[in-house]
Amino acid sequence: MNPPVPSLGFGKTLAAGIGLALLAAAAMVTAKALPGQTTEEAPAVPQTPQKATPQAQRPALEPPAARQRIAERLEMVRRTITHPDDRRTPVRDEAVVEAIKTAPRHVFVPRERRSLAYRDSPLSIGYGQTISQPYIVALMSELLDLDPSDKVLEIGTGSGYQAAVLGSLTPNVYTVEIIKPLYERAQRDLLSQGYDDVHCLNADGYYGWAEHAPFDAIIVTCAAGHLPPPLWEQLAVGGRIVIPIGGPYQVQRLVVLRKLPDGSRRSEAIIGVRFVPMTGAVERTPENGR
Repeated sequence: MNPPVPSLGFGKTLAAGIGLALLAAAAMVTAKALPGQTTEEAPAVPQTPQKATPQAQRPALEPPAARQRIAERLEMVRRTITHPDDRRTPVRDEAVVEAIKTAPRHVFVPRERRSLAYRDSPLSIGYGQTISQPYIVALMSELLDLDPSDKVLEIGTGSGYQAAVLGSLTPNVYTVEIIKPLYERAQRDLLSQGYDDVHCLNADGYYGWAEHAPFDAIIVTCAAGHLPPPLWEQLAVGGRIVIPIGGPYQVQRLVVLRKLPDGSRRSEAIIGVRFVPMTGAVERTPENGR
């Protein structure tokens, strides 16, 4: 929606293939918002947290389509995520970067827009929703500060791309999508690429997924005027929520909320963003201004 989503035996063949492709790419590389809107970050420079010590990564996944369009994907990562040529802060979390390198974004883009899949921009996926730009997916994933054993909840499955990235970081991914056709398509695409650890639910994300709470991290890929109370209740002590806060059709604030040991919250505004609005129960709440 900006996009964060549901085991196979995994080997090292993909990593080797991508490594060879990376060498080749070094020698020769060509070069959820409403339709008409963009989801680019505002000029403010985000200050992303860095882990004190490296965390063990889970074994690399092997999405079948990851062998396709490798050079494009690696160039996108280099140019827009790890070494951006504008004022945005690079994403440095190695596990997140590897997940973006591996996730075949073109699979999660409608066929008529697949030629644009590796541009750093949001793309329409139908039903008034978008697949988020790759930089925002990487940034939000880094802000979650996930360990491989963490349990994460995504509100707004959308295309399934953000869930796929999360599925490379932890085997405990739960994602909720309110629009049934998008839920069905995302679940199909995730399973087709081996993201069997991503658990999908067709429901109103405002209420979270209480059956699997508490969650170590929650990512919301649609904008709301306030934090839905059920999400805070389902967040574990010490957990993080990454959510765009603000009204629809305007620049929102990407915020990280942390639950402290006494149950209070600490909030940090990162950058300005523009996401599609959350729908469902949130539209009937006075706090959301609708």
